[in-house]
Amino acid sequence: MSGERDELTLYEPKLLHELQFWQSPAKFNPPITAVAPGETWMKVRPLQEGDYDRGFLELLSQLTKVGNVSKAQFLMQFAQMRASGGYYVTVIEDTRINRIIGSATLRGRLEDVVVNNTYRGKQLGKLIVVTVTLLAKHLGCYKMSLDCKDNLIPFYESLGYVLEPGNSNAMNIRYDGQKETTVRNRPTASVILANATNPVDPS
Repeated sequence: MSGERDELTLYEPKLLHELQFWQSPAKFNPPITAVAPGETWMKVRPLQEGDYDRGFLELLSQLTKVGNVSKAQFLMQFAQMRASGGYYVTVIEDTRINRIIGSATLRGRLEDVVVNNTYRGKQLGKLIVVTVTLLAKHLGCYKMSLDCKDNLIPFYESLGYVLEPGNSNAMNIRYDGQKETTVRNRPTASVILANATNPVDPS
């Protein structure tokens, strides 16, 4: 439960307070974390049931076609995701106007990384990607992978990802200290994949 609004959250908010940002090679200038995102009016938190009214789907529409989703459909999907326990939708909220301005989804893969166009330049793309990357590590994943466009390679390299040899723009970050190799017979839930198709640096 969220103490502020008494709303259901998709996952336990304390997980974000347990993330160790010093473990990420990402450089934030000025320094920011999920707990201290750089502005008093910004909050990084799990998706809440009230985020339909805070423009969550409108934000996603900047990334992909969302379709006509009613509030009842949103709440039903939220309840199903919460009950399954395998969804970690993390958002950034502008609390001054109660609007969702950034989001990333961890669901056995990282999906739908997006930051509202008007909030670019505040390191929020880097913040949401690092937050979810550290969340995957905290949850026990051994590796995180993504595919990105050519112009985003330097951005993801700055966050610790390395190009996978001979596999186009596939990039990986490992948490077990091993060099990147082809790994077979691992549980699929232990590999996180990112859909990093935003055409511009999401910072």
